[in-house]
Amino acid sequence: MTIANTFSRYLTERRVPYEVLCHSHTGSSKETAQAAHIPGARMAKSVILEDDNGYVMAILSAAHRLDLGELHRQLKRPLGLVTEQELCSLFQDCDVGAVPPIGPAYGMETVVDDTLVEQPDVYLEAGDHEQLIHLSGEDFESLLEPAQYMHLSCNW
Repeated sequence: MTIANTFSRYLTERRVPYEVLCHSHTGSSKETAQAAHIPGARMAKSVILEDDNGYVMAILSAAHRLDLGELHRQLKRPLGLVTEQELCSLFQDCDVGAVPPIGPAYGMETVVDDTLVEQPDVYLEAGDHEQLIHLSGEDFESLLEPAQYMHLSCNW
């Protein structure tokens, strides 16, 4: 598989420079960071949630896990994880578990863990389990506008 079409178009439209890195097939963002020999703190991952008001993409590093209780408190919404079937229908151009952590590309409300702002560069799933997109931290943030930044994670 190549870069997800939606993500590729979004990068092109915004004229953001990026590098594509290949790695061995992995099953999680933590494994991907290890396989690609990059710090887990620089590997962004997405968690897709929903409630009666719609979907939310939470973006955090592979070195952290989502603190759902904290997210509930900050957004004042009773969000729950989407099912695998919903993921497949929302991200038809992506492999399950390899959703690019760029909610605006998919028209999705986005919240970002503030620890990612500290990173000089960021790595993202490209839409499959064997390619990563490498961006500057500044370009990553520009792709996320109008995302909300907050503390929503804790260490593994």
